[in-house]
Amino acid sequence: MDILIVEPFMGGSHKAFLDGLQRHSRHTIHTVTMSDRYWKWRMNGGAVTLAEKTAMIDADIDLVLASSMTNLPAFIALTNPRFANTPVLFYMHENQLTQPVPEGEDRDLTYCYINYLSALSANQVIFNSHFHFDSFMQELPGFLSRFPDYHQSESIKMLEAKSTVMHPGLDLSRHDQYRKPKARKGPPVIVWNQRWAFDKNPDMFFRVMNRLDDSGCDFELILAGDNNHDKPQAFREAWKRYGSRIIHYGYVDDFEVYSNLLHKGDIVVSTAEHEFFCVAIMEAIYCGCHPVMPNKLTYPELMPDNLKDPLLHAPVFYEDEDELFRLMHDLLKNHTKPLPVSTLKAVNAHLDWNKAIERFDALFENAAKAYSDKQAESAV
Repeated sequence: MDILIVEPFMGGSHKAFLDGLQRHSRHTIHTVTMSDRYWKWRMNGGAVTLAEKTAMIDADIDLVLASSMTNLPAFIALTNPRFANTPVLFYMHENQLTQPVPEGEDRDLTYCYINYLSALSANQVIFNSHFHFDSFMQELPGFLSRFPDYHQSESIKMLEAKSTVMHPGLDLSRHDQYRKPKARKGPPVIVWNQRWAFDKNPDMFFRVMNRLDDSGCDFELILAGDNNHDKPQAFREAWKRYGSRIIHYGYVDDFEVYSNLLHKGDIVVSTAEHEFFCVAIMEAIYCGCHPVMPNKLTYPELMPDNLKDPLLHAPVFYEDEDELFRLMHDLLKNHTKPLPVSTLKAVNAHLDWNKAIERFDALFENAAKAYSDKQAESAV
């Protein structure tokens, strides 16, 4: 099959997903992309540029896969009639309906509606987690009821019927070449490798770190993650307090350096208030970091049931800030033991692209066949 991937925001998890498909799929992947800047403009006007770029691809396209930053109705209209008889899939990395809004800002419903119309326009919608699917569907009735009439509430059932969940493939096995035996000299190393953003709640993370420090716990920190856009005050204050105990501070662009940092870690902590998926945490777990995560969002669906509260090792979930402190305190004081590295590596090995690609290739083939069968029935 010849598959066209439409990506107006080629960066971060979007880029990693597209790159993984290109490297591993048995199908021929063609791409039209734009840089990962000005996300509002990408959703509003990106379809014009993407349509122009598509005109330069000569291949007979069997299936279109567009990302959630795409204004799909506009793209389809601007490329008409080329894809009038081609199945179109819409991959939901995120959505603007449930994406957290910074304090003091109002949600712009324009971008929520672009997501909604794009999902309606697609033949199939793919969500990157069950949490994402559930939260989007739960929010839709309230969103549609904001408008004066013609609320189209029946469209929610249509969307549910053509939606599926497919966790993204991850570049996990690439970390294997940097795997080394855990060095047990020195204090435990705590990893933060998520975005330095308000919805990841770094304030809570550092409040707990400060409480642990005040209670006599010894630890070192790796503060990685994307800080190209946000630089919360909490990180600047942490640098002043923990400077000599910070192994790394800031964004890591080099994969080898990043992987080596994750392999140095003993514990990875999430204090996220929102997460559509959690690539960074999954990478750290694979590299041998015991996870300490809130018992909500996407995290419960990604941990095997037998590891959610293991009998012989430390728990991985907490309910509130005080429980996070107690769980971390016990780990740092060696009252509880982290999960073995071999166990952690196996937690999400099924998400590695070498295995995950079979699910995606089968999805594409089944979508194309279902569309073809439907077209044949309509012609009778």
